[in-house]
Amino acid sequence: MQFGFVKAAAATPEIRVADCRFNGESIKNIMKTSHEKGVKILVLPELCITGCTCGDLFLQKVLLDGALKALCDIKEFSKGMEMLTVAGVPLVWNGGLYNCAVVIYNGSILGVVPKKTLKANTECFEQKNFLPAPDKNGVIELFGEDVPFGSKLLFACRELKELRLAVELGEDLWFSVPPSNEHTAAGALIIANLSASGEVVGIDKFRRSLTEGQSARTVSAYIYADAGEGESTTDAVFSGHNIIAEYGSILAESKPFGEGFAMTEIDVDRLAAERLRTNGYDGVSQEYTKVYFSMQPVETTLTRTVCKMPFIPSESNECEERCEQILSIQSKGLKRRLEHSRSKTAVIGISGGLDSCLALLAAVKAIDEMGKSRKDVIAVTMPCFGTTQRTKSNAELLCERLGVTLMCIDIGDAVKQHFKDIGHDFEDLSVVFENAQARERTQVLMDVANQKGGMVVGTGDLSELALGWATYNGDHMSMYGVNADIPKTLIRCVVHHYAQAAKDEQLRNVLIDILETPVSPELLPAKDGEIAQITEDLVGPYELHDFFLYYIIRWAFTPKKVFHMALNAFEGEYDRETLIKWIKNFYRRFFMQQFKRSCLPDGPKVGSVSLSPRGDWRMPSDACSTLWMQEAESLS
Repeated sequence: MQFGFVKAAAATPEIRVADCRFNGESIKNIMKTSHEKGVKILVLPELCITGCTCGDLFLQKVLLDGALKALCDIKEFSKGMEMLTVAGVPLVWNGGLYNCAVVIYNGSILGVVPKKTLKANTECFEQKNFLPAPDKNGVIELFGEDVPFGSKLLFACRELKELRLAVELGEDLWFSVPPSNEHTAAGALIIANLSASGEVVGIDKFRRSLTEGQSARTVSAYIYADAGEGESTTDAVFSGHNIIAEYGSILAESKPFGEGFAMTEIDVDRLAAERLRTNGYDGVSQEYTKVYFSMQPVETTLTRTVCKMPFIPSESNECEERCEQILSIQSKGLKRRLEHSRSKTAVIGISGGLDSCLALLAAVKAIDEMGKSRKDVIAVTMPCFGTTQRTKSNAELLCERLGVTLMCIDIGDAVKQHFKDIGHDFEDLSVVFENAQARERTQVLMDVANQKGGMVVGTGDLSELALGWATYNGDHMSMYGVNADIPKTLIRCVVHHYAQAAKDEQLRNVLIDILETPVSPELLPAKDGEIAQITEDLVGPYELHDFFLYYIIRWAFTPKKVFHMALNAFEGEYDRETLIKWIKNFYRRFFMQQFKRSCLPDGPKVGSVSLSPRGDWRMPSDACSTLWMQEAESLS
């Protein structure tokens, strides 16, 4: 439960139809194993204490009494276990029989949730034996105690307020308006579904799509536990297909006819953050009964994958699609802006680096889509004191292979004259030395754009904007920033994709060399012809900063949680001290450099993380970083 990670499992016990004692022992074995693994929420299948395929045996008092005895035994067995166990059992309430989920915790039954949507097929003709859940909650007497009974129960942890669980059963998920819609509107972040779904060809894919979709729509985690081997095969075969999904993604799954156990960690902080961001859940419902329980926070060992490149899809096919989509968003946005402003040309400062390379590719695509000549893309190289032959050559070759207009304007003399005008010593390699070059380049681009009837296309990326690694009123400014919403790691991915798809071998080779060139603004004099100013040596590795950016901005995680996740994601690559150094640097720069983001030029939104002051991120330029820095400092 530390940092909002709650270990959960969906499990299929071995059962025998109508053998409640055997089933109870099997359930206790799974409870013991799960508890030893640190599981805090264990969800078991529908009617697992009796078996879901008992048919008219459900009307036999012997079976119902046997189920109650097994339930009592399971309840007693749970003493000392700080683990919510949700098990399925038939129960009689007010003279009617209900298909129920019983929530058990540390020797107590917290509540009973009856099923709302009953099957009406030959597999399990529930409507013959069971009643649907009543409209309002009530109370059921179990083992001498009054227990909340109803479909509108919310189980809430006192110590971790984001741990809020609600329950639905089987067909409730398949219904057009599942109860989980109401549950999540009432504040539930985790939905447990006890199911008994017969296996037919292709239904496993349908289950996945249902659980993924419902968890996405409701901004929740969905724990789906399925009946398996041991159920009657008279009319169906059950596969034990268990699924745990979180906000549209499957985190863990037991394959059909597999081991029947799926376990992972649900990130309730992440879900709560998204609820706050979307502002669509008030968590208030007069009809719901809140059932509180106490669960002491403990450190949770992560088994779920923490992606170290969160902006880049892990699957190659999805990654290729993402890259194509990004280029399309960039080019369409730029195309529209060029058309609207009646610009004759697109002017880009080309350095031989990654960012200007992607901006140029997007501009070429936009011009192609407009049906204009690529010569209307004007790429301007502006060598100065730090420019190396490698980047200069790559810039020139890239422009040649793409067929754009190339202009080379050496700004050295202009910058020296500026130093003379302001009385700056040429040997003083301070920020003045660096930024004067960046601002001169921007002035040249703006004037060329005026001269050629065009607009300046910005090349700065999302990672640089987050760190403020841009010269104010220098490369910070343009007329349209096509890279403004793309982090550095993703830019590298898009350029690599373009290189792999290029049919022109020379174009592919120059793109690969650009990818292999160290990221640098080249504002300090080269040393022996090599780049002297390596950005990542100064501000930190971009893969770390993009990791921080994603979890800090997209999910509003605390410094401690982001650090904890970084330790997991970059284990063996960066030591603890290195991670602390760069996360503190990220927070420091992010807060100090907001003023640059407050006056950004327009640019197309590409992903879920954006720092546009007109879109997703509004922050005072003088906001204090004290609270965040104090927590970051405490990591040491």
